[in-house]
Amino acid sequence: MSKPNILLLMTDQQRWDALGCYQDWLQTPNLDLIANEGIRFTNCVTNSPVCIPARLSMATGLYPHNTGVWNNIKHQMGCHIPTWMQAIRSAGYRTSLFGKTHLHPHQGDLRECEDLMSVYGLDDVNEIGGPRASTRVLSHMTAEWEAKGIWRDYQDDYRDRFDAKPHVVRPSVLGLDDYADVYVGQQAKKYLESYQRSEPWFCWVSFGGPHEPWDTPEPYASLYDMEQMPAPIPRPNDDRNRPQGHLDQHMKQLNPQFDPDDIAKMRANYAGNVTLIDHQIGEVLQVIKDRGEFDNTIVAFVSDHGEMNGDYNLIYKSNFLNGATRVPLLFRTPETAKNEIGGQICTSPVEWFDVGPTLVELAGGGINYQQFAKSLCNVLEKPIEGHRDYAISELNGEIMLLSREWKIALNTLGEVYLLFSVQEDPDETANLAGLAKYKNVENQLRHCILNRLAQSLFQKK
Repeated sequence: MSKPNILLLMTDQQRWDALGCYQDWLQTPNLDLIANEGIRFTNCVTNSPVCIPARLSMATGLYPHNTGVWNNIKHQMGCHIPTWMQAIRSAGYRTSLFGKTHLHPHQGDLRECEDLMSVYGLDDVNEIGGPRASTRVLSHMTAEWEAKGIWRDYQDDYRDRFDAKPHVVRPSVLGLDDYADVYVGQQAKKYLESYQRSEPWFCWVSFGGPHEPWDTPEPYASLYDMEQMPAPIPRPNDDRNRPQGHLDQHMKQLNPQFDPDDIAKMRANYAGNVTLIDHQIGEVLQVIKDRGEFDNTIVAFVSDHGEMNGDYNLIYKSNFLNGATRVPLLFRTPETAKNEIGGQICTSPVEWFDVGPTLVELAGGGINYQQFAKSLCNVLEKPIEGHRDYAISELNGEIMLLSREWKIALNTLGEVYLLFSVQEDPDETANLAGLAKYKNVENQLRHCILNRLAQSLFQKK
């Protein structure tokens, strides 16, 4: 059989549990199909719960402590840095990208960055900025908006949202046909419909949603009843004396003034955006089926970080709680779709940049440069096997570790300021950090973190 085609589906700011296979009230039939024919990873952790460092880690297989990019800053990935996309191209694939990468600053005209994208390993590119950047950045998409006379409407609507109440919920002024997530899905669909090259294809479809603002267009804006939304996890009373970290500062600085039904509205709108994206994914999958290629196509789905969506009385991300740090990960291969492995769950800790070397190995390629991501191919064959003993995430000079039993976070002084029992406290409402009873646990987990740091020293050439 010829080499498999590869479809990488990525979203921005999608919580780990925002899938129908987690929530029976959430409609994601196409992603559920991928889960049913593949492996669902329930403990996938982003390498950083913010966009730029997470995506830089994904592309390079390097941690924030290697790249020095610990938060959302103006940063351009160097042209000399090797990527797994280049490795897939070297394995004989025609590579393409539709949507957001954020591997370089979202400024100016993204259409002028296609040569840079080619250096990164992507042949055919239609790149967009995220929801915020699309108010000012030119791309093929915003050029269409401008030609239709709707870009100014989008800019005005965005400005009004953030001048009044950043978490306001109302449908986008763009309408469904011109909405960014629909644009990305339709561009990928057209590309695959017309693909006639001899090489197998690798297609990366990178949606900008369900990232805020909460502006899902109709009919998806009204798809979910706000009254049926699950209640948020309340912010616990944690006022005892213990080491402090970024989350403590974050909660002091970010306290949105919610009206009584704001969170329910946000959650319903967010769910609508997830379903909208799922339907676009369904259209892309249908093209692959119509081409007779689905049986020989690898499909991976992941998101860069989560969204608090009212949990802990927080919105956005930028912290080490589950809502921001754990992300969905699905892998469907021709093999998992044909045997009893399809539909199984892997509970082993996984790091989101493990996607890159997995795709390279499945493509028959190899990575010959230093990086620290780890292929998932072994657990795609045996999901009950362990992949990592623990996964780590980094932000603002801090580091978090998640094992099957514990979550721990160290502040910039190396002090433990978060400690949760994963099994006994899945909602993370009882912070055990600093309690004498758990001193040995803290020391053991701190030792694990130091080991990972020592094992992942990057030698710059």
